[in-house]
Amino acid sequence: MSEVIKVSNGIISTFDKTTQDILIELEKTQKEFWNISRVTAEFLYNLIVESKSQNVIEVGTSNGYSGIWIAKALKKTGGKLTTIEFYDKRLDIAKENFEKCGVSDIIKTKKGDAATILEYLPDDYKVDFAFIDANKAQYIKFFRFIDPHMIKGGYIACDNILSHYKKVISFLDDIGTNPNYENVILPLPAGLSLAKKLK
Repeated sequence: MSEVIKVSNGIISTFDKTTQDILIELEKTQKEFWNISRVTAEFLYNLIVESKSQNVIEVGTSNGYSGIWIAKALKKTGGKLTTIEFYDKRLDIAKENFEKCGVSDIIKTKKGDAATILEYLPDDYKVDFAFIDANKAQYIKFFRFIDPHMIKGGYIACDNILSHYKKVISFLDDIGTNPNYENVILPLPAGLSLAKKLK
């Protein structure tokens, strides 16, 4: 565990002081805002940088904690983030945090029901990385709406796979039997499903 913490501190220390401070403050309210763990955030950051992702979509903005990590990675790849949140107050907090952390210029926020927004994405809208951390029972619906827009080689990462296993089992069964995807469950805090589109 000490090695994981050391690696995490190494990444966050490359961020500006304001971003470091905001992330640390947001971690104090992790349970209240349903945020991902630092270890999971670090994993997503590294994967986005290594895969050179350009167009990321996030389902479940909350207070912007995961979005900050994703956007910081996209600053390295030259990409952009679209993030969706249902609750006004949470989205307002997230926008403020994005601004303070210097990433608002590459983030488009969408307020509303995620399934509806995803269902009506433009036909030519392409995604190379999706992060899902919202209503667990709707994971299967989110996946089916994102799938037509996911490019070959793109990733879909979903949090709370182990902590909310019963609620996401239909999604796991669906993506697990889909010949177009290879899916693994990583033993990160809360459990992370990571699927790569093969064709």
